[in-house]
Formats: sequence, C-alpha cells, structure tokens
Amino acid sequence: MSDTLKPGLTSTTRIQVDKARTIGFMGEELRVYSTPHMLWDAEMACRNLVLPHIGEGKDSVGTHAELDHISATPLGMWVEVTVTLAEVNGLAVTYEFSVRDEVEEVARGKHNRFIVGLEKTAQRLKAKQAKVAGG
Repeated sequence: MSDTLKPGLTSTTRIQVDKARTIGFMGEELRVYSTPHMLWDAEMACRNLVLPHIGEGKDSVGTHAELDHISATPLGMWVEVTVTLAEVNGLAVTYEFSVRDEVEEVARGKHNRFIVGLEKTAQRLKAKQAKVAGG
C-alpha cells in the first residue's frame, strides 16, 4: 500500500439518474433514484477512491454499509456522490459519504471496505468451491 492512503482523501462523482437506477413500482411518473442503486454508486465511488493507493494486484471489498436515504431524486436529474476516507486501520478502510442532487442532500452514510490481494482471494474462492463440489 502507498503512503498516500490517508484519512482526508476525497472525491466527487457525478452520476445521471437513468431509468435503470430508479424504482418502477409506483409507476412511470414516480420513478426516483432507488436506495440499492444509490448504495452501489456510493460503494463504487469509495472503491475508486482507494484503488490508486493500494497497488497492482489488489482491490477492496465492502464489509459494512450504512445509508440514510432522506430525499427523493427524480429520473433524469444528476447526483453527486462525495466520499471521504475517514479511517485507515491496516487493510480496513472506513469512508463517510454524502449524495446530493441538483437541489439538496438526498443521502448520507458510512461504508467500510477491506483491501484484498486478488490472487489470494481467488485461491480462497477456489478452495471454497472445491469443498462444495467434494461434499
């Protein structure tokens, strides 16, 4: 890992709320940014913030998420997801994030990720699959 992986790192990602990111169960006129897609977008923004600082052959996986969805964003608007690295504890990293649309804050939360080696993770997954196949 790089010495640049320190609390205070921040980034903002602008995302267009397209139809795929919205709920449809209330009808076409009431399509709004869905909570699961919002959480996915926040997780990916957190992941993207850490990637340049952890080195080749590594990535991060989510381990915990908290999200307060406090306002609706209609289909077609954009949102900005701002993530800030709050804590680094070895391979565990904690973020705080907020989501704003063109009018107001629509969500805030915290997210934890763990930095993993891709090769070691692949080995663990293969071992787990082998246990299932063998028994």
